[in-house]
Amino acid sequence: MSRIGEKIKNIRIEKGLTQKQLGKKLGVAEGFINEVESGRKVINQSLIDRIGKVLGKDLNDITMSFEEEVYKEEKQTKFEYQPKKEKINDVWNEAFGSVIKNVPIYSYELNKMLGHKKMPIIENKIESFPQDKVVFLQMQDDEMMGFRIAKGDIAFANLTNEVQNNSICLVEYGNERKIRQIKILDSNKVLLISNAGSVRTETIEKKSLKIIAKLNKLEITL
Repeated sequence: MSRIGEKIKNIRIEKGLTQKQLGKKLGVAEGFINEVESGRKVINQSLIDRIGKVLGKDLNDITMSFEEEVYKEEKQTKFEYQPKKEKINDVWNEAFGSVIKNVPIYSYELNKMLGHKKMPIIENKIESFPQDKVVFLQMQDDEMMGFRIAKGDIAFANLTNEVQNNSICLVEYGNERKIRQIKILDSNKVLLISNAGSVRTETIEKKSLKIIAKLNKLEITL
């Protein structure tokens, strides 16, 4: 559990709120609150501020960057001596490089990095996926607003070409790349679903569809 997740959980319980009740006040699912409190989902500062406002507590005094937490843990477990001052940056850069990776943020074309986010490496994987198969995607439009996916949101995704039923993916068809939910109709056809306020569907041949990446987690922009 992360420090911010633990603090949110403690204050929520203190206020007598369930995860479902807090999620309703924030307009998110109960599962989203559970992942935040357990430390499985990273949230941005704007959402931290919003949660603090709903709970009536300032959460900023307990926030700590992931790098600070790793630094503290490594210092306690790996080093029992004080390294020479001139070597300390090299030591910590090497330590961080083994547990943290800068995962790039891309637009749908995956051809220009918009930034990056630091993610922990666990057993040589990131969120159970190979390190070289994960990216963040910045949403380019509101065509999936009905799925609570809005323009500007950042989604964690794994690169894949596998068609998975009911998954939400970055796909390519008709010379365009879009975010769509996929439903498998039969061995030859799939249904692509979007929702920009009303549900729209397209039935296409599997052979006409290219899967680029599967979305796994979403960081919303408030």
